[in-house]
This record gives sequence, C-alpha cells and structure tokens, in this order.
Amino acid sequence: MMIDKRSGKVAYAIMSFGGFLGVGEDYHPLPWNTLKYDTRQGGYVVGLTREQLEGAPTYARTETPAWGDRAYEKSIHDYYGAAPYWA
Repeated sequence: MMIDKRSGKVAYAIMSFGGFLGVGEDYHPLPWNTLKYDTRQGGYVVGLTREQLEGAPTYARTETPAWGDRAYEKSIHDYYGAAPYWA
C-alpha cells in the first residue's frame, strides 16, 4: 500500500509479479480505486487481465518512481482509466 503524503489517503496498491524468488520482479502501482473488496474471497480483487497488467506502468526494485510528480501519477491513472485520488 502506498499512502499519499499530502492527503493521507491510500493512493496505490503495489502489486508484484514475474521473476523467481523475488529476482526479476516488477512492481505495478494500481490506483486504489481500481480495487474492489470481495467478501466472498475475503480480499481485494481487480478486474484486469494478465495482459493488461503486463502492459501496465511498472518499476523495478532498484528504481525510485517519481511519487509526488502529478504528471507521473496521472499517467498511471490514465492507463487504468481511473480518476486520480487528488481530484
């Protein structure tokens, strides 16, 4: 989970997949409002295909994303068609 410093709101869920034993994984920031809580499954779910996630914005463990740069964050929201949490 990623919390916005300015608003104190949950901004993103950070999901990782790919790689093996943590090597080569990519991190996928998902706008929080793309997740829905499913009581039957007891957790959050996203209505995305694997292909959509594979084409989504990512960053590597060794990278520092431009958190706080609204243009960078807007590009993530635009990809998912999600309204920005700061709007």
